[in-house]
Amino acid sequence: MKMQLNEQARAILRGNDRGGYTIPTAGLYPYQWNWDSAFAAWGFSTFDINRAWTEIETLFKAQWANGMAPHIAFWQPDPGYFPGPDVWGTATSDPQTSGISQPPVAAILARKIWDADPEAGRPRIGALYPKLVAWHRWWHRDRCASGVAAITHPWESGRDNCPDWDPGMKNVDGTNVGDYTRRDTGHVDASMRPSKTDYDRYLAILQFGKACGWDQAEITANGPFLMADPAMTFILIRAHRDLAAIGRALGEDVSEIEGWAAALAAGLPKIWNSDLGCYDARDLRTGQFANIMGSGAFLAWLAGEVDPAVEARLTAVWDRVAYGIPSADPAADSFNPRRYWRGPMWPVVNSLIAMGLIEAGKSDLAERLRRETAEVIEKGGFNEYFDPLDGTPCGGANFTWTAAIWLTWAGRDADGGT
Repeated sequence: MKMQLNEQARAILRGNDRGGYTIPTAGLYPYQWNWDSAFAAWGFSTFDINRAWTEIETLFKAQWANGMAPHIAFWQPDPGYFPGPDVWGTATSDPQTSGISQPPVAAILARKIWDADPEAGRPRIGALYPKLVAWHRWWHRDRCASGVAAITHPWESGRDNCPDWDPGMKNVDGTNVGDYTRRDTGHVDASMRPSKTDYDRYLAILQFGKACGWDQAEITANGPFLMADPAMTFILIRAHRDLAAIGRALGEDVSEIEGWAAALAAGLPKIWNSDLGCYDARDLRTGQFANIMGSGAFLAWLAGEVDPAVEARLTAVWDRVAYGIPSADPAADSFNPRRYWRGPMWPVVNSLIAMGLIEAGKSDLAERLRRETAEVIEKGGFNEYFDPLDGTPCGGANFTWTAAIWLTWAGRDADGGT
């Protein structure tokens, strides 16, 4: 069965390849998405390492002059997607892009791809390195002024409608965004997607960015949404450390990057919710915590920032479901096991958490997570995400990053074999 699934996964990557970049899945997501693309590259590295490097290189062809790597690159027109480049109005060209970023996993995964073939990869990573540094510098300058990583739009987090953003979203006025037609619910059951109220607010935040010409200082100072994100903070700490490791191997001075990682680690008390006993999302406009443990909190393992008390709290959440890490605590009133990021399990997030578990010496927990992830894929296929209670496949089918996670991690035995 594994051999058959391996071939299916490779076929999904090839089928979603649009020539230099990979779409997440046909119809629902017809462009290049930032963190999806980095995971696609990791997947390609298991059977076509040249194609893996090309994926990341194409992603950074869309990089802004200020260093930001945008969350969507609109390489080819597709009227079936909303909101498209005309709605974003970023004034970028070749390609047009969205106006926000996404979780900076590229350095984490580029390091893994380089490790797979150090000699062949050296010139590729050498050319990418300054672009990665510029992006990380953008994060430090334009999103980390509070001491931890912030997001200016829920889409920037990659976890669009998770309960973490409820405190900030309730203060966004989405009543005057005008008429629009969503396209996502034409591809996927609407009950599995964000609500119309969510979308109205998403567009209100977008329209603020467009109106100010995507001025980063204006957006962070006066935009309708600004929340500290534990997941982004943990990912960025780890990405800084991996980027510094890449730089050292290339003979570069990495003191600036190491300083960024240290500053974020020092800022973690700002998102410590003592009532929850865990790191938590926090509205930087009001100071209000989200008061929910979700998959973002579990990414503390990725950054090596979990002590025994936090570990016990997190594993208690995990034990409430049958398959993997839920994107929200099942004990919370907001939990919904099939609505996008309000409860479902995501193989892609599981893989990041597992990296941290392995490095923390938690091989038993890492193997449990791999096994549970593999089981839902074996039973349900390569879907976008899964119901963590019964394993029902949800969201888009033939999904690039789920196929990539199968090839790189979930479909491998505990000893790393296929």
